[in-house]
Amino acid sequence: MVDHSSLFYDSLAMPVTGVAVDYPSGHQVPAHSHPRAQLIYAISGVLVVETPVGRWVIPPTRGVWLQAGVEHSLRMRGTACMRSLFVNPEAIEGLPVGNCVIDVSPLLRELIQAATQVPAQYRAESRDGRLMRFLLDELRSLPVLPFHLPWPNDERIAQVCRALEQNPAQEGGAEYWAEQLAMSPKTFHRHFLRSTGITFGRWRQQARLLLSLEALAEGLPVLQVALQHGYDSQSAFAAAFRRQFGVPPSSFYS
Repeated sequence: MVDHSSLFYDSLAMPVTGVAVDYPSGHQVPAHSHPRAQLIYAISGVLVVETPVGRWVIPPTRGVWLQAGVEHSLRMRGTACMRSLFVNPEAIEGLPVGNCVIDVSPLLRELIQAATQVPAQYRAESRDGRLMRFLLDELRSLPVLPFHLPWPNDERIAQVCRALEQNPAQEGGAEYWAEQLAMSPKTFHRHFLRSTGITFGRWRQQARLLLSLEALAEGLPVLQVALQHGYDSQSAFAAAFRRQFGVPPSSFYS
């Protein structure tokens, strides 16, 4: 198995390096970091990328852009054919300045695939060098997408978030959790917003929707996914899903 903490391509001088690694469903890569910025992408399966400040759930039409030095772990849902790009600091001008999810267009998908076939060393003015420059130009043109779940920096709020992740259908509202933490609802809302950057209601909805992507990737029926993630009906889930991701859950992976 590849040791992600000391991969040789981290020390290469090339502006961009592409790497292909395939993983079985359920495989986990422990927390690690790289000295170069990284685009994490899978042509199949769903990747769950976790950092100390948030989680991203990534289907095959999306990729996660991580800044250099960001500690992250990976979890695979479904057989994941991962294709990564590593970008030197000198080459990241115009690329996202934060960690985020980007749309992977059909063109970018093919460029990423081609990049993983490029030798570790290539000349800047060669066909491979021109391909890598084109790849960077395409990365700079793509929109950032709402697939991020911020993680609280307050351990009391983190307890609530862990419980909601383990049971997304849990019905207790802010008043319930405020009582569990011996706070007033007003104080709970204030602490939650301060430690995550978003409201409790928004966080819970986003957690439910992002977690549902993992279940959908496993091929579970949409109605079952809806009920398991706190929605009263398939239609309510589909409406929320479409508002968040722009397509219905039934066609998300098509």
